[in-house]
Amino acid sequence: MPPKTKRARSWRVMDLHIHTPASSDYQEPNVTYLDILQRAEARGLDIIAITDHNTVAGIRRLKDEIRELEFLERLGRILPDEQRRLAEYRRLMQKILVLPGFEFTATFGFHVLGIFPPDTPSRELEHLLLSLHVPRDQIDLGSAQVGATADVLTAYRLITEAGGIAIAAHANSSNGVAMRGLGFGGQTRIAYTQDPHLAALEVTDLDRKGRGSTKGFFNGSKPEYPRRMHCIQGSDAHRLRRDPANPKNLGVGDRATDVLLDDVSFESLKELFAGNDFARTRPHSPTAEVEFDYVQQAREEGPNIVQSFHESAQVRGGKQYAIIADVCAFANTNGGTVYIGVSADPKQSPHGVPNPKQTAGELRAAIDQMITPHLECTVDTLETRGKTIIRILTPRGDDPPYAVEDYKIYVRDEAETSMAVRDEIVQLVLRGRAGRGLVHGTGQATGPALSPVPPPAPDSAAEAPAGLPAATPSTPEALRDAPRTGVEIVATEERNGRKYHTMRDLRNGNVVKNVTRASARKLWHYAITEHESGRLDPARLHWQNDRALIKKTTRGGVTRYDLAQRINGHIYVYYGVTEDGIHGAWKRIVGGEED
Repeated sequence: MPPKTKRARSWRVMDLHIHTPASSDYQEPNVTYLDILQRAEARGLDIIAITDHNTVAGIRRLKDEIRELEFLERLGRILPDEQRRLAEYRRLMQKILVLPGFEFTATFGFHVLGIFPPDTPSRELEHLLLSLHVPRDQIDLGSAQVGATADVLTAYRLITEAGGIAIAAHANSSNGVAMRGLGFGGQTRIAYTQDPHLAALEVTDLDRKGRGSTKGFFNGSKPEYPRRMHCIQGSDAHRLRRDPANPKNLGVGDRATDVLLDDVSFESLKELFAGNDFARTRPHSPTAEVEFDYVQQAREEGPNIVQSFHESAQVRGGKQYAIIADVCAFANTNGGTVYIGVSADPKQSPHGVPNPKQTAGELRAAIDQMITPHLECTVDTLETRGKTIIRILTPRGDDPPYAVEDYKIYVRDEAETSMAVRDEIVQLVLRGRAGRGLVHGTGQATGPALSPVPPPAPDSAAEAPAGLPAATPSTPEALRDAPRTGVEIVATEERNGRKYHTMRDLRNGNVVKNVTRASARKLWHYAITEHESGRLDPARLHWQNDRALIKKTTRGGVTRYDLAQRINGHIYVYYGVTEDGIHGAWKRIVGGEED
């Protein structure tokens, strides 16, 4: 038999956050479940989820109503009006994928969506809610206030283990795990938004452009948040239509998401969230004159540790090799995306790629031939401003170090791809051995691989483990709260008239020894040049609570800061810190708003 032809993916519209009268705060109690489905159809929705507060009473009542009508039909006792309702239910349930779910209120009031396959029995979901400590006497009340329940991470895990999709509800807004100004430590925020059981973040600013958006923040470039997150939007509808007296009070489908799926199914949706193709979601805007441009959005974010841009893939002039080097560097670092046929400047028109199908094939072949060990990348095409460009999706490799032509090992340092130096290669080897479950030096298997997410930088506001007192810093090193990007020179020695420096990468804490001005990569060379010049005079700095801005520079749309910190008479200098590395009190030093 000939192989089955895979169906072409198509864009579908979904709203995974819809309440019903089963939620105690629903604003139109006389609305019927048929009304909600009809409104979903009118809004062009292909997929919806019924997500009442801490209950599945809504989706259960919808299914019970259909079953009761079908029972009357089988008995031959169904009335004409009931027959019409049943026919309408059948039509709409064939047209719209209706997923059962709930909006769970976790400890401290954070909201988590649990979305499940369409045939999941309501009893199973009620049992899950009881396991999450929703009180038995409140399981049908639909209240957002249910007292002491399970914590956020337990909710993510139990929802996932039950076969569902865990989504942080309105993550950047009220009761959201990524909302600014919350009084908990940075380590907690990191855990709540980077947990492997969390499939996506629901955000309220998906159509906002640039680094200031929630999606831009969770794009994998932040040192503390290296896992790139799928971001979607939902209406959180507590009524059928938008409230004319309060436009922020949305109705069904008023804030929906387009998703690129193989078919309209729970399985396809789950596959999307498990993948690393972030161009398969976009804000739905039925009245938009210009279609959402994912590539343009990436250009506005600019080159960083997880994305790069190349205008051409020609072999001549080393342009193809530069692309392969980026792929290798992404695999050795955090993973990333390479865009070919477009410059990093969002104001320039894209060049496009001549013969994109042929060029994509050549790039696939080059990756297979030039990079070892084998690296599974996705090479495809996207449209932007009327031009076809090529995109390479590169995973964070699980068998580093990866090398080009067997021996050239590249790493990604912010927006720069560079040859790895000895100490970085050692770190990659150790990471690869840990990923294979090997004890260093023994070759023996040990157990589970280490987490691919590096530990976050120390956070002065992080909570101590339960039952233990918070640690009290007592040394200059413990008191430090360094920026999270840039580089620091931690030691210098002179041998035979030549200075050798020990550099610390502030993003990941890696220490590289024996770096000279001649051997240093771009940012390191800058730091060494400034350090060796001896121009820094601490007495002339404008100190604010023992922190100071030395210099601010902006090049190619990227702003960098040189910063100083004074502790017990010692001056720490941090060179080339980007906006991603500024946090806490450092924001005040550079003229921003402190967390």
